[in-house]
Amino acid sequence: MTRLWVLDRLASQLQGLAGVRAEIAAELVARIRQLTERINQLQADLDRRVEPLSGQLRQVVGVGVLGAAKLIGRPGGVGRFGGSAQFAMHAGVAPIPVWSGNRTRHRLNRGGNRQLNAAIHRVAITQLRAYQPAQTLMARRIAAGNSNPEALRVLKRHLADVLYAAMRADDQAASNTTAEQPAAA
Repeated sequence: MTRLWVLDRLASQLQGLAGVRAEIAAELVARIRQLTERINQLQADLDRRVEPLSGQLRQVVGVGVLGAAKLIGRPGGVGRFGGSAQFAMHAGVAPIPVWSGNRTRHRLNRGGNRQLNAAIHRVAITQLRAYQPAQTLMARRIAAGNSNPEALRVLKRHLADVLYAAMRADDQAASNTTAEQPAAA
């Protein structure tokens, strides 16, 4: 229902029908079409705004326009973190050690910025569907005895390093561009 041609085809099918249900359905399809057009406009606007700030970040598999916007905006600037470990802790993807008897393991960090954590989680899920290195990492961790949630936590922590490096590169590229521009008179 997010594609306009599907909505157009559905609207043309409803035109031949009579009755209250058909009228209500036609009104709903028209409203969905309006909302879809607005969503597409907002998506294009967001893409135009995020593109100059996210050259390297958008190259990471699974990072879309909205994900890049959240990854750039939610931390309040990547320069405030001393390293990827601090970024991971802020995002809530850094492991927390727990001890149970003689066994040391790590559990999910429930703190941190939940919106940032959700953005990294979406990147991880997308990579698990379509990116072989992420699939290999997950399979290797499961073969080593980790559960699915534990293996996913490891992947998300690895992604925090990758995303942090990409965001630092974008931040440095933006500061170099700003430094090269002459001051206005």
